Amino acid sequence: MNEVIVRDPLWDTIRLDRIAVRIVDAPAFQRLRHIKQLGHAHLVYPGATHTRFDHALGVYHLARRALDLLGRQGDLQAVNELDIRLIPLAGLLHDIGHYPFSHALEELQPARIPEHHEALASRFFADAEVGAALREVAADAASRVEQLIRGEAGGPLGGLVSGSLDLDKIEYLKRDAHFCGVPYGQVDVDRLLHALTLVSDPDSGQPELAVREKGVAALESLLFSKYQMFRNVYWHHAVRAATVLYKRIVADAMDGNLIEIDDLIGETDEGVMFRVSERARTSQTDVGVRVRSWIDDLRARRLPKRAGEIVAADLEDGQVARWIEEDAAIKRRVEDRIAADFGLGPGNVFLDYPEKSAMFSLDLLVQRRDGSVFRLGPTGRAGLIGLPSIADELYRSARVLRLFTHGVRRVVTQDELSRLVSMDESQLEHRLATANPLLTGVLQS
Repeated sequence: MNEVIVRDPLWDTIRLDRIAVRIVDAPAFQRLRHIKQLGHAHLVYPGATHTRFDHALGVYHLARRALDLLGRQGDLQAVNELDIRLIPLAGLLHDIGHYPFSHALEELQPARIPEHHEALASRFFADAEVGAALREVAADAASRVEQLIRGEAGGPLGGLVSGSLDLDKIEYLKRDAHFCGVPYGQVDVDRLLHALTLVSDPDSGQPELAVREKGVAALESLLFSKYQMFRNVYWHHAVRAATVLYKRIVADAMDGNLIEIDDLIGETDEGVMFRVSERARTSQTDVGVRVRSWIDDLRARRLPKRAGEIVAADLEDGQVARWIEEDAAIKRRVEDRIAADFGLGPGNVFLDYPEKSAMFSLDLLVQRRDGSVFRLGPTGRAGLIGLPSIADELYRSARVLRLFTHGVRRVVTQDELSRLVSMDESQLEHRLATANPLLTGVLQS
């Protein structure tokens, strides 16, 4: 068996080589069929039921296309043959460690979720079938693929797997937009792939992936597509409402000893929900009662409601205290105090301020038409391109700080919410020690 052909609604024909087929057939990889790419976004966009499995095949496909184009240009002549073989496999395996419902659980504090999915990849490479397939390529293939996924491999091709222009981002934007039925994620994939090249870094002299100047317009479209998808899909208020409720279910289940971290690793979406639900239903504790009630609400799409929100662009630099961006203990105390002020039970108020600044950052080489090379980094390049500063503004426009309430709807003014989130921890401790409410809010039917 040389190749297997998979029909894909986005890329039409995906050809899997023999090693890729062995990996895909492994149970550890088949699990990705049961992890939705966009978590709970299907509660807003009904078509968003595509999976990490679909996406992984797409990244593998794009990696092979990119390597084919680079090879035709003669850019791969000095690249190690093993590195070339491992790039598509790294693309295929980059999400194998994902938690159920994708990225949501990675927002919990490290005490609960100590590792992100990239760091978990090595556990799955230890799977007998995946490991055997990789060893057929090279004895150290698993460790090399893991380094590529974590962005630690170095080498000229690492940027295809982890970087500002990695194929993962290109693939998920196209796929997510397609299945959500929205026009925002349109990326000129062909232009970007044809603009890729290998050049010498002007500072280090080492070969590195770059984009030719002719591809800058396509790079701009990628950036704006990302902004539109975060604003309208990934950070849609109802998607975030479902996400914070799911996070609270898992966090309380862990705090109440209903599940442990190992119950989440290697589990599927429905698998983890079933496990938590069954243990909550047999629990006689208050935590068990709350958790099973929240699970019923999530399954029935009875989601928390917006009580207030502020776009990050409307907040002054440094105005938001660090505790609001973390899943810290004091944040939970603040939420539960607001819940009590609003006449709600514990766990029915959520402060949400999603953070993905790295997704908008740029750090890559650009080759100008005259052959000169410069690095497009945080400061951009005066007189030529301002994408990094534009990226920062787009991030601040897409990011929204929200207060959600579950059970009853309250309306909180921006000024009141802004004053709360600007308090540092010492100020909060003082307020929590008094009987004065943190927020008043107006009850709304």
